[in-house]
Amino acid sequence: MELTLLQAEGAVGSIIGFVVSLLIGGLGIYVGARVIAGVDDYSKAVITALIGAIAWAVGSLIPLVGFLVALVAYLAVVNWQYPGGWLRAAGISFVAWLASLLVLFVLALLNVVAFEALGVPGV
Repeated sequence: MELTLLQAEGAVGSIIGFVVSLLIGGLGIYVGARVIAGVDDYSKAVITALIGAIAWAVGSLIPLVGFLVALVAYLAVVNWQYPGGWLRAAGISFVAWLASLLVLFVLALLNVVAFEALGVPGV
């Protein structure tokens, strides 16, 4: 019997899901940083995805304005990690969102992963 990532259970499934999701989020940020800022560093993108996911999660806890706080916190992480200021950080984030959507769409069609990525808001 063949086991896909969607079928992995328990702690192992959670760990695999976390890692795959983080790597996809990192890939999205890598593509965004490469296109917008000319930065070619996948490990930096994965670290940015992890820190960005934490910033998003913490910011989201604030009642009423949590989404805005989370978005600014996420953009602050991207801005801190990549050159070019807030506008470029927003561009990197937007391209990361699009790239992650595309990768997840293809992987979900192939029944490999669920449609979500850690480190890219809204995916």
